[in-house]
Amino acid sequence: MMKKRKILALILAMSLVLSLSLTGCQSVSNSSNSSKNSNSSETKKLVVLFPGSTPKDLTEVNTALSNYVKDKINATVELRPIDWGNYKDKLNLMFASGEEFDVLWTASWQNYGDEVSSGKIIPLDSLVDQYGQGIKTVLDPAVVKGGEVNGKVYAVTTNKEFASAKGITMRKELVDKYKFDLTKIKTLADMTPILETIKKNEAGVTPLQVQKNDSPLTSIIGGELESVGESSGLEVLRRADKNTTVLNEIATPEYMNYAKLMHQWYQAGYINQDATTISDNNNVAVKNGKAFAYDISLKPGIESQEAKNTGTTMVTVQLTEPYQATGDTMSSMLAIPKNSKNPELAMKFINLMFTDKYVLNTVDFGLAGKDYVKKSEGIIDYPSGVTATTVPYNINSSWMFGNQMISYLWPDQPADLWKQYNEFNSKAEKSKALGFTFDPTKVSNEVTALSNVTAQYSPGIVTGAEDPEVQIPKYLDALKAAGIDKTIKEVQSQLDAWSKTNK
Repeated sequence: MMKKRKILALILAMSLVLSLSLTGCQSVSNSSNSSKNSNSSETKKLVVLFPGSTPKDLTEVNTALSNYVKDKINATVELRPIDWGNYKDKLNLMFASGEEFDVLWTASWQNYGDEVSSGKIIPLDSLVDQYGQGIKTVLDPAVVKGGEVNGKVYAVTTNKEFASAKGITMRKELVDKYKFDLTKIKTLADMTPILETIKKNEAGVTPLQVQKNDSPLTSIIGGELESVGESSGLEVLRRADKNTTVLNEIATPEYMNYAKLMHQWYQAGYINQDATTISDNNNVAVKNGKAFAYDISLKPGIESQEAKNTGTTMVTVQLTEPYQATGDTMSSMLAIPKNSKNPELAMKFINLMFTDKYVLNTVDFGLAGKDYVKKSEGIIDYPSGVTATTVPYNINSSWMFGNQMISYLWPDQPADLWKQYNEFNSKAEKSKALGFTFDPTKVSNEVTALSNVTAQYSPGIVTGAEDPEVQIPKYLDALKAAGIDKTIKEVQSQLDAWSKTNK
């Protein structure tokens, strides 16, 4: 009996040890799983939205970028380009649905004013102070305030050129083929015989590629009229005037004259007939061999940039003088939407695009060895057998992101390009309203209504598809009903108040 009790006790003891051992193992396992889950939950994904086409190997670039950024700020990154023509509408849908994303590209000429006034993007002052120290060392304090509205900064300006000149860029092989004398092109109308020659002699090639968001009318007119108002750009100053009288752009003779020229060209077949509906960037048609020319904002190195975009050598004609307005310091910015659940991480990533060459150049140009190869320090080229038209990652929009001055250069770009940028900025004519930013809060309802009217009438006019002598009077009536007079009065009031303290 005693022996049986000892055996039973031994069995119970062994069972207890085994039970404790298993419990311990389970505890360690649970602890390990908990640790893994904890680490996983700490690594957030940042979604970055910007306009552009989707490259073939975007997923591979996102993976490489995420692996690098994860070690820097414990976050992964998804670059998510959206076609230019759909960018504004897609963003508005995402804002309305509450879909989460973390960084968006914006601009004074895109939808920045509406994004601020409607609370779609958040103030960044404290985030820049805490997590954007690199930004503050790169950008001039005055430029940091470029995205300021009502004393608050809502977007971080890209460090690039801060002035603009307008012109037309063309395929060089066709310019050479027909011996076009570009020195004779002084005005937009001077392009007519060139476009006519292309129409008559180059079957299947559109002389001038246009779309509703990118037209010579909206571009070249900027050499005469400066937008100072809400996001539709309807409220303008005449650059040649010494005063700061705010005008309705659509009511100016300049707008009517350019609109008539565009309509003449459209009727003559010089402009692509799908201009009002197409969403591709204008350079895509040239890249596909289907177009000859399109309008462009000029800056040092622009021909090299457009050669990368189109896969062919481009030449340009300048139609307006370099000019610096507030909109130029806000012409490319990064903001953080209200939809973001990780604004601190978003600002850390924006900061990396100002300070980290690997991050910025991966966003700009993709993967070393596949999308580009280093030729020397700071100089890159396409790998053997790869061209601008076949490279699998072709965002080629370094002007959109962070600190462009640490972007790699290509062999056909001057080694002192960034110095040329600084000279370009310093020599440009300065706007009478440089530094003024309109706050649309008091006329937010009118701004929305005006935007809707513009969306209805502008595409047909700026592309030349509709007769401006018929449509512009209708456009003006609709603008008046939507509150253009009240909005102009508010812009004038704010500009006058600003001018008193900024002479």
